[in-house]
Amino acid sequence: MSLDNETQDRTQSVPNELESHWIPFTPNREFKKAPRLVSSADGMYYTTPDSRRILDATAGLWCVNAGHCRKPIVEAIQTAAGTLDYAPHFQFGHPSSFKLASEISMSAPEGLDYVFFGNSGSEAVDSALKMALAYQRAIGEGTRTRFIGRERGYHGVGFGGISVGGMVANRKQFATQLPNVDHLRATYSHEHQAFTKGQPEWGAHLAEDLERLVALHDASTIAAVIVEPMAGSTGVLPPPKGYLERLREIASKHGILLIFDEVICGFGRLGASFAAERFGVTPDLITFAKGVTSGTVPLSGVIAHKMVYESMMEGPEHLPEFLHGYTYSAHPLGVAAGLATIKLYRDEGLYQRAAELEPLFADAVHSLKDAPGVTDIRTLGLAGAIDLESREGAPGERAFDAMRYAFHELDIMIRITGDTIALSPPLIVSEDEIGVITDKVRNIIGKVS
Repeated sequence: MSLDNETQDRTQSVPNELESHWIPFTPNREFKKAPRLVSSADGMYYTTPDSRRILDATAGLWCVNAGHCRKPIVEAIQTAAGTLDYAPHFQFGHPSSFKLASEISMSAPEGLDYVFFGNSGSEAVDSALKMALAYQRAIGEGTRTRFIGRERGYHGVGFGGISVGGMVANRKQFATQLPNVDHLRATYSHEHQAFTKGQPEWGAHLAEDLERLVALHDASTIAAVIVEPMAGSTGVLPPPKGYLERLREIASKHGILLIFDEVICGFGRLGASFAAERFGVTPDLITFAKGVTSGTVPLSGVIAHKMVYESMMEGPEHLPEFLHGYTYSAHPLGVAAGLATIKLYRDEGLYQRAAELEPLFADAVHSLKDAPGVTDIRTLGLAGAIDLESREGAPGERAFDAMRYAFHELDIMIRITGDTIALSPPLIVSEDEIGVITDKVRNIIGKVS
């Protein structure tokens, strides 16, 4: 049989054209029976292949902060594609990447002056973990190889990220993880924090867990502690008042680097360039991704304190100081998108807009408190989460049904995690659209109750 005939027979055996794609973080069998497909987007809306307009209440995956298909970003990407398709960043470079690094560092807290580029949040986390190890070795603290994460934390899907992460379902399928990792307790308590707008009053004392782990392992073994300032993927868990400040104090006291994973928090989601700015706490490393290009082209990175960078600027000048990087680090299209996106944020004042909308958004989401089966609501910036009572013996099913009903029947995209509905609209969302989102979510909750 010829290759063409073999290919034809194989193609004819496939039930439909969806079959070959193994979709991430998705129940593939269910999806392919009734796919949730979008084919174009504009502003606050996706459009389906059958021409339905879907209100995007999640900014894609927390990333389309400037709204969809914004003309300045699209044009910058188009120009870049026709000018410089690729440039290696091992031993070479291109001017735009240095300009973007400068733009990002200027929007970060003082001292965070150096930007190392990757392509995804997962890559950014692994890069930050490696930087922490390299830094400790460079200053003569090579015994510091342990990382401290936090329960319910999400730091991507690399082995480093799932090791320091604390979402059980994301960890249990993969037995082999990094050794020498421990975890702080999660900062959430339904008993003490239910239905809180912004930062809860209770929970600052949980930062003392780091002192406990120092006593258990000894500071001389700990390289870094990594936390999301606001835990996003686990269901929008704002930091208790004073928690991040105390974590900074303890880390500094014991020579432990503090890493803020701002893949979700950064670029306006919390009404500021970074959560570090909003909370007035300066970490040693910040990871970023998602909003840096408003989701248009993959780009991520780590913003490093000059102390970390300068510690490695030793040895022969012809040898790389940090043996790490990616083929697509600072890809020209991603960099072009990043420059255009940050300019758009600035020109339209979208960070300030998010800060101004926060009280209205919080009131709107919390108005769902009386909806059937709602057990808690949390909001911070333009991010919100609604916890639903789980069905007996079927955790996660209620929210999954909510997501399906929302897309197929009410033309809105929501995000779910367990039995939690998460909302994170683009920063261009209007007051009227916030009302529409809330009304639709109330309808959805009633449908699945």
